[in-house]
Amino acid sequence: MEMPKLTDAHRKLEKLVGNWAGKETIKPSPFDPVGGAAVGRVDNRRALDGFAVVQNYEQERGGKVSFRGHGVFSWSVPENCYVLHWFDSMGFPVTEMKGQFEGDVLVLTSHSVMGHSRATFDVAKPGRYAFRMDMSQDGQQWMTFMDGEYAIAAKKSAKSPAAATSKKSAKPKKRAKPKRAAKAPKATKKSKKPARKGGARRK
Repeated sequence: MEMPKLTDAHRKLEKLVGNWAGKETIKPSPFDPVGGAAVGRVDNRRALDGFAVVQNYEQERGGKVSFRGHGVFSWSVPENCYVLHWFDSMGFPVTEMKGQFEGDVLVLTSHSVMGHSRATFDVAKPGRYAFRMDMSQDGQQWMTFMDGEYAIAAKKSAKSPAAATSKKSAKPKKRAKPKRAAKAPKATKKSKKPARKGGARRK
């Protein structure tokens, strides 16, 4: 049996790879009657020697993480299409979405008794990508549930440049050697000359 090999279809998924962050807009819907603004963070990484791209996603609203998701993108050779297996913090069973790249836009759809959903990933602009999730009851008329615009997120340096420079420039202080106690002066030797007998002469 010949082992599967990477194809151009697999490599095209690498356009999604990156650590992304951006603003999102949630539209009013039965799932979220009010809607509102959110911040999305997406970490897409190449996995399984290039046969898949794994996504970890979190959404923040009001300063708190409100939703998390985990997805696996792959290319199905037998079905000749892209497949996304999606898990999230809503607790529903895994969602399977399938589709194709239309130019630089990956369009994936899912059909179930719960309804129809369509996810669009636009990677036409280098260093940026746009996402949109549409919902439908009949698979014909679609309503946008949410959309987002993301850019490559800057990686935080573990050490600030200023701190690194100051560490290099600062020379370690040498420990002061303990001072030795001053030696006591040597006692002067008394003269060994004998004193004159008879004392001093009278004038």
